[in-house]
Amino acid sequence: MALYRTYRPKTFDEVIGQEHITKTLENQIMNGHIGHAYLFTGTRGTGKTSIAKIFARAVNCLNPINGSPCGKCENCLKLQKDNDINIIEMDAASNNKVDDIREIREKVKFMPVDVKYKVYIIDEVHMLTDSAFNALLKTLEEPPKHVIFILATTEVHKLPQTILSRCVRFDFRLVSVKELVKHLRKIFDLEKIECDEESIKLIATAGEGSVRDTLSIADLIASYCQEKITKEETLRILGTTDYSLNIEFFNYLRDREVGGILALIDRMEKEGKNLAVFSKDVSKHARNLLVIKTCENANEILNLPDDVFASFKEQADSFNEKDLIRYMQVFSSAENELRYTLSVRLLLETTCLTAMMGMDAKKN
Repeated sequence: MALYRTYRPKTFDEVIGQEHITKTLENQIMNGHIGHAYLFTGTRGTGKTSIAKIFARAVNCLNPINGSPCGKCENCLKLQKDNDINIIEMDAASNNKVDDIREIREKVKFMPVDVKYKVYIIDEVHMLTDSAFNALLKTLEEPPKHVIFILATTEVHKLPQTILSRCVRFDFRLVSVKELVKHLRKIFDLEKIECDEESIKLIATAGEGSVRDTLSIADLIASYCQEKITKEETLRILGTTDYSLNIEFFNYLRDREVGGILALIDRMEKEGKNLAVFSKDVSKHARNLLVIKTCENANEILNLPDDVFASFKEQADSFNEKDLIRYMQVFSSAENELRYTLSVRLLLETTCLTAMMGMDAKKN
């Protein structure tokens, strides 16, 4: 099984980065104040479906432990099976018609089998049609006492206000790199996979706040590297650039060395690096330098190795904020174009030259 499936959380304590949600749900279960409709919204891979399943087991658990399912009682063992009829998962992306919701309206009348609650988890609920939303509205407003609805979406702005007003809303946050690093380290130890600290941070950063994406990337790299994951192999698979390459590139920008930049791009292309990904890395590097220049607790935000942070700080001192903001704007704007252009190299070179225009870096 994939790592993200193997290490999917089974209790609220195992969920990372969403304490504001898990604590509230635990308290509701312990106090018996359980709602009839919940809305989970947030970026992909942050735990919406996992928490929905934990909650569905917890409200039916015979011996809940601090609001979490015990995992041992008859109900917990029964509800852990994927085909249990008391936890109904529906993907609204492929079941978005009014007839699909009418079918739910008919089935909610039936009592759950051997447990207290029947739980409906509707994923990607924003994909429902307008008529389907209207059909769901009445059921959400006055559902039977034995039914709980959990709606999950990545695009909450597409939901009608009438649906939003009938749900208890929870906003899922992106998980910090620090928490992802800790989670990865624990999993690699359990899997007996050797991995250096820099590689773990690179994988966690590439996950961009999504636990599922982070573990999928880790799975891919672990499969390629087998027993030992190295920084070099991680950079190669991710297609990202080494810190030293970013520093070299920004030195050329600062000194307006057009020839140096063009030669560096040529070298990267010959080495098979993804130039579109490099443009994204440049935006991130400009942002990192800006954080270092403007924030007192910069490395708490960036979570970089000490030697890398020292190199970044030295470089940040040679730029002003105006230029760094300009780099962020120019290279971020070029990211979409670089994905679809027929000549990535030419567009990247043009973007680099545009970034040099009007810059006002300090000279050493």
